[in-house]
Amino acid sequence: MAVPKKKTSKSKRNQRHAVWKAKAATAAQRALSIGKSVLSGRAQGFVYPVAEADEAES
Repeated sequence: MAVPKKKTSKSKRNQRHAVWKAKAATAAQRALSIGKSVLSGRAQGFVYPVAEADEAES
């Protein structure tokens, strides 16, 4: 089993954590933006089958 040879410094650990949090923040911002565009009816970057979903429920 692989074991690290030396202890990771706090700065390296914090840097990794900051990168992870930044990725999550970017994904959240993108999801919010897409959600707003879907609700406003201006969505163009993807296919959102609204009519097909309504017909399938009936």
